[in-house]
Amino acid sequence: MCRISGIVDFNSHINYSISDINDAMRDTMACGGPDDAGSFIEKQTGYNLAFGHRRLSIIDVSTAGHQPMFSPDETVVISYNGEMYNYEEVKLDLINMGATFTTYSDTEVILHAYKFWGIDFIQKFIGMFSILLYDKDQHLLFAIRDRAGVKPLYYYQHDNIFLFGSELKSFHPHPLFKKEIDVDAIGPYLKFGYIPAPHTIFKNTFKVMPGHYCKIDLTKKTLTDITYWSATEVSKHAVITNSALPEIITETERLLISACNYRMVADVPIGVFLSGGYDSSLVTALLQKDRAEKIKTFSIGFHEEKFNEAPHAKKVAEHLGTDHTEYYCTQKDALEIIPTLAHIYDEPFGDSSAIPTTLVSMIAKKNVKVALSADGGDEVFGGYDKYTSIINFKKKLSGIPQSVKVSSGKLLDLFQAETLLSFASERFGSRAGKFSNLLQSQNMGEILYWISNNYSNKQLQKLVQRKIKPIPTNFDLFKEFSKGNDEINAMLAIDYITYLPDDILTKVDRATMSIGLEGREPLLDHRLAEWMAQVPGNYKIKNGEKKYILKQIVHKYIPKSIMDRPKMGFGVPVTIWFKKELKEYFEDYLSPSKLKEQDLFNNELIQKKKQLFYNGNNLLVSELWYLLMFQMWYEKWMD
Repeated sequence: MCRISGIVDFNSHINYSISDINDAMRDTMACGGPDDAGSFIEKQTGYNLAFGHRRLSIIDVSTAGHQPMFSPDETVVISYNGEMYNYEEVKLDLINMGATFTTYSDTEVILHAYKFWGIDFIQKFIGMFSILLYDKDQHLLFAIRDRAGVKPLYYYQHDNIFLFGSELKSFHPHPLFKKEIDVDAIGPYLKFGYIPAPHTIFKNTFKVMPGHYCKIDLTKKTLTDITYWSATEVSKHAVITNSALPEIITETERLLISACNYRMVADVPIGVFLSGGYDSSLVTALLQKDRAEKIKTFSIGFHEEKFNEAPHAKKVAEHLGTDHTEYYCTQKDALEIIPTLAHIYDEPFGDSSAIPTTLVSMIAKKNVKVALSADGGDEVFGGYDKYTSIINFKKKLSGIPQSVKVSSGKLLDLFQAETLLSFASERFGSRAGKFSNLLQSQNMGEILYWISNNYSNKQLQKLVQRKIKPIPTNFDLFKEFSKGNDEINAMLAIDYITYLPDDILTKVDRATMSIGLEGREPLLDHRLAEWMAQVPGNYKIKNGEKKYILKQIVHKYIPKSIMDRPKMGFGVPVTIWFKKELKEYFEDYLSPSKLKEQDLFNNELIQKKKQLFYNGNNLLVSELWYLLMFQMWYEKWMD
């Protein structure tokens, strides 16, 4: 696990030191790669190229794993962030084909794989990765991101340059990077709490999409975006298995064991984030079952009982016999972490569970260098409450003709426009706007989109002072699913390419890497995703029971009496906190003077929302938190 950066400059006369700027970009991410630093500079006719690398040593921790790394003939250069878990198997194949190796690192295996198979080498690996790979002979640069989007990769394209980096902050030292806010990106941020790929908060700046690579032809100065794996394509074209449910459960367990064991490949200590829920309990159980040594597990609790999963995690840890550590997050901890969030996430990010995720990462780092988490279980196995809500909503309206539902939705939308003239009707307007869109939805994927929204377009434009245009996102892919597709699987696939990489995986990656801890995600093994796409959705959510298949596997290792409890998620008691010690943040960053100076948001509306929240409307806390995170980001990176 590391951090990477890159520069391609086509300007004929460079008036800055590419070497110095390359090092400066690289070193903005030193926390994510504290063990080593490297750079590579290439000056060619027509372009100058540079790679930067910050290393977190996990496999072959010797200096032999230094990056950027060259192929034996020095015609290919790589700067790589991530892990290829099956690299030893691929290495054996390459040796049988005539390759020779001088290190024990997976990086060298990638270089040889490219030399033998070209860019199709990606299909050989099971892993998480972002890669910059330069082919000198072909004058090609590849920027590659793993299938699920566990590892981040950004690029900036403007004024005859390309910039690449694991984090947006790496672009700021470059003199040609223009940090202009893309106002249209504010809309989806306020709707979802994150900015969906491929967009970012800045103009001309993009995320490489999960399962994609960018091919840059350095002679033609062109960038081509290519899909090599897609969760939605896998779901759309999956042939639903007719195997019996017991056989499905057996095959699922086999793949889960393989995925977990692969992620134990390391030359450093490894632990597990354990919440006590089904997903993390399963990962812990599968890892502990055949090991004599105790797996190290870590959990975060809250003194506010409604949000406290720590006792559940402790029961699971005691049953499985792990070496367990728990820590209770307080308002004091939050006060210390919140000021760091704008630096860690470096674009507006609204998931408040970033606080405990950062804290549990800090606790784990004292004992291990790698931590496994169980993200992806909800999207792969059908675990969110919203899924059953959508299924029930669709059932209740199934007898009503679509034309009637659309007409009713449009009428409600018209009525909503009138009610929004009065702020007292804001709460009703919010629900009416969402229900209007739900009525007009054509399928579960479209319903998922509107359930995931905080605002209707009309409400959003009322909150933001400037005109916002809708931008395309992966949510739009619900339109590609035909009536013949399994709607539950389609819904899970859409979450897999939206909420999962842009919120959950972003949260975990930045939190762990901010303190030099590698995070690994066994439930995101692409083999598991491809298999589960073949499993009927009504087996995943069976008679209203979410995660039915996964639960049957968990109950083999942990008694149902320990596990059976309502799903809590990774919630944070921000409502309580921001009416007490943390209230000062709302008062400062959402003050009339700061909002007026910035002139992005409707000042009067936000002040009313604040007062309503203080007076008891707790539903507004998420809106205010998103605005707070934007304001803190703005102060850090734009002022």
